[in-house]
Amino acid sequence: MPTALVIVESPAKAKTIAGYLGDDYVVESSIGHVRDLPQGAADVPAAYKGESWARLGIDVDNGFKPLYVVNRDKKDQIKKLKALLKDADELYLATDEDREGEAIAWHLLEVLNPTVPVKRMVFHEITAGAIQEAVDNPRELDRRMVDAQEARRILDRLVGYEVSPVLWKKVMPKLSAGRVQSVATRIVVERERERMAFIRASYWDLNATFAAQGDVPEGEPRDFGATLVEIDGKRIASGKDFAQDGQLKKDDIVVIDEARAGALATNLDGAEFTVTSVEPKPYRRRPSPPFMTSTFQQEAGRKLRMSASMAMRAAQSLYEKGFITYMRTDSPTLSDTAMNAARSFVQEKYGASYLPDGPRVYKGKSKNAQEAHEAIRPAGETFRLPEEVAKEVVKSEADVYEMIFKRTVASQMTDAVGETIAVRLQAETRAADSETVEFAASGTVISHPGFRRVYVEGTDDDAAAADADTRLPPLTVGANVDVRELSADGHETQPPARYTEASLVKRLEELEVGRPSTYASIMGTIQNRGYVWKKGSALIPSFTAFSVVNLLEQHFPNLVDYAFTARMEDDLDRIAAGTEEPIPWLERFYFGDKAATGPDADPGLKEKVDARLGEIDAAAINSIPLGVTEDGEMVIARVGRYGPYVQRGGGPAEGQEATEPWRASIPDDIAPDELTLERAIQYIEAPAGNRELGEHPETGLMVYAKSGRFGDYVQMGEIDDGGEKPKTASLFKSMDLETIDLETAMKLLTLPRVVGVDPADGQEITVANGRYGPYLQKIVVDAEGKQKKDSRTLESEEQLLTITVEECLKVLAQPKTRRGQTVKPPLKEMGLDPVTEKNMVVKDGRWGPYVTDGETNASLRKGDTVEELTVERASELLAERRAKGPAKKKKATKKKATKKKATKKKAPAKKAAASSSEETPETAPTEAPPAED
Repeated sequence: MPTALVIVESPAKAKTIAGYLGDDYVVESSIGHVRDLPQGAADVPAAYKGESWARLGIDVDNGFKPLYVVNRDKKDQIKKLKALLKDADELYLATDEDREGEAIAWHLLEVLNPTVPVKRMVFHEITAGAIQEAVDNPRELDRRMVDAQEARRILDRLVGYEVSPVLWKKVMPKLSAGRVQSVATRIVVERERERMAFIRASYWDLNATFAAQGDVPEGEPRDFGATLVEIDGKRIASGKDFAQDGQLKKDDIVVIDEARAGALATNLDGAEFTVTSVEPKPYRRRPSPPFMTSTFQQEAGRKLRMSASMAMRAAQSLYEKGFITYMRTDSPTLSDTAMNAARSFVQEKYGASYLPDGPRVYKGKSKNAQEAHEAIRPAGETFRLPEEVAKEVVKSEADVYEMIFKRTVASQMTDAVGETIAVRLQAETRAADSETVEFAASGTVISHPGFRRVYVEGTDDDAAAADADTRLPPLTVGANVDVRELSADGHETQPPARYTEASLVKRLEELEVGRPSTYASIMGTIQNRGYVWKKGSALIPSFTAFSVVNLLEQHFPNLVDYAFTARMEDDLDRIAAGTEEPIPWLERFYFGDKAATGPDADPGLKEKVDARLGEIDAAAINSIPLGVTEDGEMVIARVGRYGPYVQRGGGPAEGQEATEPWRASIPDDIAPDELTLERAIQYIEAPAGNRELGEHPETGLMVYAKSGRFGDYVQMGEIDDGGEKPKTASLFKSMDLETIDLETAMKLLTLPRVVGVDPADGQEITVANGRYGPYLQKIVVDAEGKQKKDSRTLESEEQLLTITVEECLKVLAQPKTRRGQTVKPPLKEMGLDPVTEKNMVVKDGRWGPYVTDGETNASLRKGDTVEELTVERASELLAERRAKGPAKKKKATKKKATKKKATKKKAPAKKAAASSSEETPETAPTEAPPAED
């Protein structure tokens, strides 16, 4: 019986489509991409090992010919697809209808090399009707889209593999640069620079609560609030009137301080307030368009507190289950079928008064829209209700579906209309020098809610969100009002808000940098690479990000230039449209435009990397000036091989020890804008490093309290001429480096400690602080006469110093349990995970706190705290961990014996500090950079 093989990307998608097709079709997945450029030297086929371009994976001197290899984890799946293809009479390539999907289809064609007819099957929703229409109307593979995707992939590889080694040499190893990730990082860094340069300004205002006199209609408020806006005709300053430097933007504005605000409140006590103007204006708001990928990610962040990646995972699952249309789209357009479905629902649910005369048609604003899909909307000719879908999916997906459903329906409803009223009130102060003050109030009355019955778009501005919900009592010009309360309130101007994932996606979209389909991965990349970390929902750049952006801005400015990156997107779109050829375009980018002359001619990426490496001043690009001390010493923040640190002055002269502290590490949880000059000096002068506690009475050696890379510890003596290491001991978790004394340090230095001997067999019992915590141990002889170690975990570190032989014997008498069998109570109960609907808890692990749902564990990241961890953030951490797949087990490797080289002994520094970036090796690692967009 004839059969057709249908190949899609994901198993979930294959399962749904298989349910719509009959027995004549076999539906299988490729499980994503099957081929790519080699990720490292091990991936390069033997035939190409000797080629100079093999590591890059692109023969730049031969038309930028890419070297594709089958992904190691897809070889078994390829074998399975080839076996299925042997029994098929035709092949349908049913991957997504965008550049990535078209590229996957082409790679499958190249790898499978079918001898049966091949058809390209495309659809933007997984419903019975859509799948059947796709089978009945196949098309040819669009090679222009494949070329555009390939050009994009080659471009990203060239940028990542050429520029990343520059970062390794001049900043620190294992960093990465990318065509879009570097621009996104620059955006976040620039906002932090604005915050660092920001100077706060103080101002006061006067708020009043008034009450309308006389009768007020039932249902209308009597009281209303107003704010002082003018004194004697001059406008009162508010936060928006101050510039970044704390100065007023205009001179004709009055700034009132606390004293004057208080005096005004006193002098207006008992004053007569009169309404001087009532200005009604019509209010009209139109519904927002249906979701595109970018607006969907932004709204999921605002309304559902989801990261971009979490939102896209939920949408992907809904699409593959047949509940929504394809979720990667630049278009807000709805099909006639969708508009009719939405209008029918509105008619039935809300009535004709909520239905416009005709369908609302939306068009995209992006000039670079690549997808030919609809907006993201509920699938099918009739939309399934959110409460029905919620029975078949997990909570996170149900929330996403409800948001998409409401947004789609609202887009086909009437405008919200009403009236906005602005009121001004005046009074004369009762002081000797009378002043005329003017207060302002505004409110909006919605007469017809229209689309607001279903959906109101979220906003990043809380004030704007509340604007449409304030009502005023009926007021007329000349009417007097009573004063209920007058209060003087002080304010400080606030620095520009940090980006959230939602607002960063919006900014990327405004700049036309990247594509909506890549935004979620970019959000993940800049965080996973350590360039950005989260504090709540705010994105904070690391000090390393500052160094990377400094280097790129100064030496590779085009790579982080917004306009240049947007023009590259235009070029790639022209390649997809067939109006630009990919090879000449890649040659101009990599080798430069040979026809261009003059100082502004671009020499190309290759020459920039080769020629400018020696010009880059590592010390300069890794430094952030913080200010100058009273003694005239410059204080800077720098990035070294082991992380960021602060430095005062130039340090000690060559060959001499520092006479006072001049370096100190920067704590991990400090944001760059929080690192002020004063705080940096505190770190430098803090009593850390080689703090002398006193001489050990038995050995006569000095005992020190120190802070190292792996935590705080105490040390007895220094390295002697023979190179023997001094004895050290880690501080307990309950101890503080600044308060530990000599007596406590001496006790720690006794560890590991022989407690005594077991009277039954004469074997010593020892206690120690090990890799997995405190434990006790003794040697026992088994039935075969062999000696082995018998150990037990202790409940606390403090027991190491106090436990007796008798107590050790009691512990040893208990049955031995597997490590981790003793369950500690969770640090925090989080509740149900909206993605898996499993209970989440925060636990204390070997490497710190982590969140778990019983199956997946995810460590809390930089910026996360147990106290402030939200359900949404915990769910996000678990989702990201699940997306990475199971942890790979490391293969045991034999250590090679190495000869020790004689080194000159250096005087110990007064304070431990990270090595500066100049100390990084001048040769780049041989492995491929982990960096491409």
